[in-house]
Amino acid sequence: MTTFHVPGADLDVELSDEGGAPVVQLHGLTSSRRRDRQLNLDLGTGLHGTRLLRYDARGHGRSTGRTVPDDYRWTSLADDLLRLLDAWFPGERVHGVGPSMGAGTLLHAAVRDPGRFSGFTLMLPPTAWDTRAAKAEEYRVAADLVESRGIGAFVALNRLKPSPPAAKRLPDSLPEVSEALFPTVFRGAAASDLPDPEQIARIDVPTTLLAWIDDPGHPVSTAERLHGLLPHSTLTIASTPADVGTWPGVLRDDVAHRS
Repeated sequence: MTTFHVPGADLDVELSDEGGAPVVQLHGLTSSRRRDRQLNLDLGTGLHGTRLLRYDARGHGRSTGRTVPDDYRWTSLADDLLRLLDAWFPGERVHGVGPSMGAGTLLHAAVRDPGRFSGFTLMLPPTAWDTRAAKAEEYRVAADLVESRGIGAFVALNRLKPSPPAAKRLPDSLPEVSEALFPTVFRGAAASDLPDPEQIARIDVPTTLLAWIDDPGHPVSTAERLHGLLPHSTLTIASTPADVGTWPGVLRDDVAHRS
């Protein structure tokens, strides 16, 4: 484990160095490296013969953060990512993988520095563009709830929501964001969106899109729109946990074919 300083935060970073292609793995909102393993979303499990860089985003997991909502916009998280890649993989093209907020961060980084990436495996693309406003309001309501009633109220409310049919039934896990930072992190997420469609259409690297059904926070419509925009993309939609179980193999194939 290594601590890497970026403006306003210290990021907790882990490199699994087995030689080979550089890969960077991100996670979703309220998650972390550890929690993604619990949620069965750690596609880097079993990825051998690579240099795999994992880290907790600012304000998540073991990384620190401050109470500045703009720090948690996806554009700011993309700045953090590019700084990490400059430090660990200077001058190299990197394969990026991540769900939800992680996917949004990778797309913003690709718009900022198109030559930095060799390809992407983007999981569970989040609400974007036309569907983003309603989700942003949910985040602002959640921020207010935690400020007024504590993070336990948010967790209890979240447990009432049905899980997508492809999500494996797992023990309850708590958000990997502290109660003190939670409202700020969610307000930053509420102020975020994917890059403009015209910018995404210029991302000229192979991209695999992995979605699942019946998840309003990660609608298939976003993945389908991205598939239509990205010039070298494929789209797979999961309906069962067994479908999701194939995703680590998809990442292995992506890295092998694009490095």
